[in-house]
Amino acid sequence: MNKIRSRRIAAVALHLTAGYAMAQTNVNVSGLIDGFAGSLKNSGDTARRSVVGSGGMTTSWWGLKGQEDLGSGLRAEVALTGFMRIDTGETGRFGADNMFSQNANVGLSGSWGKVQLGRALAPNFLPNMLFNPFGDSFTFSPLIVHSNVGSGPANARTWSATNAGDTGWSNQVIYMTPEYGGLRGNFHYQLGEVAGDSGKRNIGGNLLYFNGPLGLSAYYQDVQVGNPNPGPLIDATTIPINIASIVRQKTWFGGASYETALAKMFATFRRSSNEARAGNAMEDRGSTIGLSAKLGQGVLLAAVGRAHRSGTLVGGGTITRTTASFGYDYYLSKRVDVYAVMMNDKITRANGANSVGFGIRHRF
Repeated sequence: MNKIRSRRIAAVALHLTAGYAMAQTNVNVSGLIDGFAGSLKNSGDTARRSVVGSGGMTTSWWGLKGQEDLGSGLRAEVALTGFMRIDTGETGRFGADNMFSQNANVGLSGSWGKVQLGRALAPNFLPNMLFNPFGDSFTFSPLIVHSNVGSGPANARTWSATNAGDTGWSNQVIYMTPEYGGLRGNFHYQLGEVAGDSGKRNIGGNLLYFNGPLGLSAYYQDVQVGNPNPGPLIDATTIPINIASIVRQKTWFGGASYETALAKMFATFRRSSNEARAGNAMEDRGSTIGLSAKLGQGVLLAAVGRAHRSGTLVGGGTITRTTASFGYDYYLSKRVDVYAVMMNDKITRANGANSVGFGIRHRF
């Protein structure tokens, strides 16, 4: 009798344990390590730097992603993704960066789309990354460099980034649509979390369309909150342009790509309207064209970007930046590639400069 009862208890326990195990979240670890050696100098920099750096073509990162099937087509999803600097072993893209500055979010998804809460990509990131041949290279992509990388001393920029609010937003609610005939959209709302001022926030959205050889993208964002932590929207520099005084930026972007059997062509246009204190304003306009072409076991990469800055905050006239990059990316396997890139950079009233880098990228 006791044996029968014990077996029944064991069977029930096994059944409950199996059911519990099936409900567990499946967690995957993935990442990308990118290291390079090179000589870097952007136009306006005071001196050349010989470096062993991290993220020549892609910012090095690692992360955890989990998913649990809740039944009836509903899934719970979680993501924790952080950047790193492999040349020093430090976390983050820079010294003050948060540990999980790319993703720290949880969400629910189904046939109706996905809702996500936490820190995640900003509306600008995917359109910028997908519509230029150098991807999200903060070192060599003309589009990404113009949008996100300053030039010159930190307190006296020759050029400050045109993109406000970072490539990721904190404290946000995102709705992602299902895909309809190659079209999908993402709609972002970042709460400013300022007591008594609910109007201070970031809002935006993007559209991505891929159908056959054609790719199209657009985004809009209205930025009033700095990221990843509160602070200046773009840059703390005040000389020669008081970029730290900018309190709001509205940006419109359009991109297109077309792929043939041998090559893929890219084009983008961007316009940003910046409002600053004391009634000053600044406008940034930029365009890029690019090409990636198959060559042997690799891809030939080329891109040119031109940006214009004007307005009362600038003090009259126009500041222009022209950047051109040329490189070759050779695949040793599906996960490992080596690359070599050269970049020329020229800003109005600053000497032109060249950069070169040779790197290795490994995905896991």
